[in-house]
Amino acid sequence: MIVFDGRLNESGTVAFDLSDRGLTLGDGLFETMLAVDRRVFRRVAHLDRMMGGAAAFAIPVTRERLESDLDLLLATLPDGVEVIRLAVTRGPGGRGLRRPETARPTVIVTHAPWSADPVMRPVRLVTSTIRRNETSPAARWKTSAYVDAIAALAEAEAKGADDALLLNMRGDVACTTSGNIFAIEGDVLLTPQTDDGILDGTTRGLVLELARTMGLRTKEMSLKPIEFATAEALFLTNSVRLINPVVGLDRRRHDAGHPVIGRLCDAIGARIAAECGRDPRAVG
Repeated sequence: MIVFDGRLNESGTVAFDLSDRGLTLGDGLFETMLAVDRRVFRRVAHLDRMMGGAAAFAIPVTRERLESDLDLLLATLPDGVEVIRLAVTRGPGGRGLRRPETARPTVIVTHAPWSADPVMRPVRLVTSTIRRNETSPAARWKTSAYVDAIAALAEAEAKGADDALLLNMRGDVACTTSGNIFAIEGDVLLTPQTDDGILDGTTRGLVLELARTMGLRTKEMSLKPIEFATAEALFLTNSVRLINPVVGLDRRRHDAGHPVIGRLCDAIGARIAAECGRDPRAVG
């Protein structure tokens, strides 16, 4: 079941304009969200970010349209936990890069089953040779252009790792291919600042909020790789996997069992239960 431009389609197959700029140029945005019993966790934050990206790239889609198409799909789902993908492109366009004078955005909403297995699964990272361009607007918004992340993940897997640590053009720590990264040093939680070329993840923001309620100090700042490599513990955040402790970065081992990581994951589960009715880990 998908929603394509305001219409339900049970087969999952639709007639698609091959001149759509989302296909030809990656000219679009998307959000990946967790839904528990048809309630999207941090829905407002996800839609706020998509609308921010739409404004930044002048994609004339309304929040009402996104809300309507999202609700249309959610209404068809049974009880349980699903991964929802909400995408919008600029729509059809002619050859070349110039934006069409009149855009007709395409909106697509899809879903897939969620599994709790990746939550809290330890991961190994290697530092990628591919850099994150902190000057690019594509680094700050969740655009459809993911070719750098795809290449970096393939590079990491070829080296026997689970994911890649991306540095920015200045050589500072940025993120992984699909998540934000944190370091723990005593009672301080460190994470790169948004100016370092990161996507300001919805789970990232929640973790910063929860950490403060747990008595941790938080610092968003530019960090050199050595500051991460020597930290007590590292972990990743993602809206679907929630939290993953890092067991190793390049040749250095890390404490994947640090108690703060588990406490934060439990706090996220409790927040999901408060907003959506139950902790997805107890469902999936």
